[in-house]
Amino acid sequence: MASLHGRGDVRFFDRVASLYDRLMPSADAEALRAGLAFARRDVDRVLDVAGGTGRASRALARGGLDPVVVDFSRGMLARARADGHPVVRADAGSLPFRDDAVDAVVVVDALHHLPDPERAVREAARVVAPGGVVVVQEFGPRTLRGRGLVLVERAVGFDSRFWTPTELCTLFAAAGLDARIVSEGFEYVVVGRVEGTDA
Repeated sequence: MASLHGRGDVRFFDRVASLYDRLMPSADAEALRAGLAFARRDVDRVLDVAGGTGRASRALARGGLDPVVVDFSRGMLARARADGHPVVRADAGSLPFRDDAVDAVVVVDALHHLPDPERAVREAARVVAPGGVVVVQEFGPRTLRGRGLVLVERAVGFDSRFWTPTELCTLFAAAGLDARIVSEGFEYVVVGRVEGTDA
């Protein structure tokens, strides 16, 4: 699970924000860096979309990046801000950034919670400059642990939507991204590069 964006489960994440980082493992910095490595431009400006308390931002900060955490949950953003991350309160489906504003967008353990994931992916692609990347880490619903997670999220009352890595690549391609699978398994990573004239 990760922080929820759009409107659906935001109240839940507001309530658990103070405990969230104690319950969740750190983001996989190595997997995220592997996704960012597909960029054909220097990656300096990064958005951690649906970033919650900044789990992905903390992982990337160890490599020298300082992502902006974008989330709709006030409680989660308060935790990210307290950790020193720059934050913006916004819906993942309507990012308040101009076209080509950043070099990369990362979405970690959160796309399945978004009320309109297709729109969120299109928005991510819009704000990433040519040669930049959109990196998504998600849960494989057909793995043993993934099937368990799907059941747990249904029991909690989430209306989560999960994809296999191949299905997520198809979603990326529909948004105009050059998609590829970086890693597979329970927590997999898919990257989509924005094509065009590279910087």
